[in-house]
Amino acid sequence: MHYQFTYSTYQRPFRQPLKTSHGSWEIRAGIIITLTDGAGRSYQGEIAPIPWFGSESIEQALSWCQQLGDKITTAQIYRIPDTLPACQFGFGSALIAFDPQPSIAVSPLDMSALLPSGTAAIERLQALSAQGYSTFKWKIGVLPIAQEMPIWRQLIAALPAAAKLRLDANGGLTYPLAEQWLETCSQEARIEFIEQPLGVDEIDRTIELAQKYHTPIALDESVATCDRIEAVYAAGWRGIYVIKPGIAGFPWRLGDFIARHQLDVVFSSVLETSVGKTAALQLASTLKLSRSMGFGVDEWFSEIAR
Repeated sequence: MHYQFTYSTYQRPFRQPLKTSHGSWEIRAGIIITLTDGAGRSYQGEIAPIPWFGSESIEQALSWCQQLGDKITTAQIYRIPDTLPACQFGFGSALIAFDPQPSIAVSPLDMSALLPSGTAAIERLQALSAQGYSTFKWKIGVLPIAQEMPIWRQLIAALPAAAKLRLDANGGLTYPLAEQWLETCSQEARIEFIEQPLGVDEIDRTIELAQKYHTPIALDESVATCDRIEAVYAAGWRGIYVIKPGIAGFPWRLGDFIARHQLDVVFSSVLETSVGKTAALQLASTLKLSRSMGFGVDEWFSEIAR
């Protein structure tokens, strides 16, 4: 099957920089692709890389698009290499959109809301709680633990009784710091999990931590792509997988592996536009995921794109 192919780039500045243990992120750049078949039907996909997370760079994705010209075949899409997982998702989600699909009905309040780092999280948590959100994510490992732990205690005090808090370290903790957080959080049932406490290459030590502490651990950077998901599963990880579909690879490969192995999964945003978000939620709806999804990020942008 042949398709006409066009693409356009975008840049969306954040209202305020998103600070993680990887550094400060100020602008989300990406690519919207459009495939048009012989009958004139057109569907879009989104390429939204996060290179420090395990995907290709925006420059590599652009280079791939540029070498295609104005046409692409189904066979070419299937041959997109695993080194371009965000391209795989963008082209793959546009391709499968040509098949009839059921409508998506996902409430915004089924989403986890991303809080800003530091003390700004406390006021934001209260505002989002008033809007009806009940699951929140807060970045740790951004400040020294002596500064973050008092803020954490204030967050817990402000957290509604039935709410849940996810702590995301982005692989930025040492083993002793991870133990300190896990030990402290074991006294608080509203901590849903600590996400990616150790680095990507420390899966054995992460499994060890998961066996030692009551607080659940989730993997994120360690399971950024389909290759990594399959490798971590083979290494013995049976905990929570926080997966960003937008950079994971082909949606059919991702969905099949999750379903076959009945993984405990949280789908999470790559700060994409509604094009990529819709594709990710479409995949989620076929998998019947039970945990709140991490797409409560719209307020991080000045305006909602597309």
